Amino acid sequence: MMDTDPSQKGSSAAPVFVEDLFLTDAFLIKGRLANKCHRLSKMLEDVERRFLAIEDAMMVSLKGREVVRTPRVLVNTDQIVLAHELVDVAGDQQQRILAENEKTVRIRAFYSGTVQLELAGNVESGAYEPSRGPGRKYFIMQNPVVRGLQFEGSEELSLLKNLSYAIVQKEKLAYVYDFS
Repeated sequence: MMDTDPSQKGSSAAPVFVEDLFLTDAFLIKGRLANKCHRLSKMLEDVERRFLAIEDAMMVSLKGREVVRTPRVLVNTDQIVLAHELVDVAGDQQQRILAENEKTVRIRAFYSGTVQLELAGNVESGAYEPSRGPGRKYFIMQNPVVRGLQFEGSEELSLLKNLSYAIVQKEKLAYVYDFS
């Protein structure tokens, strides 16, 4: 995905390549995960990393809609509610497994933070449980519907309306309605 970054000198805009999307309690962050050598889902599960470096980042405030552009921001992985690879060059293994698994269930999940955020979509049965995928902090939700944010007037936030999947952090969820 291409985005433009206005130059501080003059009115020309330089293209910025956006690969990854992160939703936290306070910001939607678009940019490129630095030193990305694996799929995003695998990078998020890496227990060695506490902070992820996002390059060419655009941070959009969920409350005031302010936009902050920075060459680099470090994001604490504990703050990530969901993530998504906007550029999918090889296909995420977890998404492929989920697509092949016809035993998906529809859930509605509510985030436990300051933003009243709801996620609804299809997941592998019990994917949100710690016992599913022991040691895994995240699960894949297909065709997520995000509610609780004001999408109107924000092209960046509108990206959350059309995701084919989301990588969701288990510990960020407070309530889950499992329709199975």
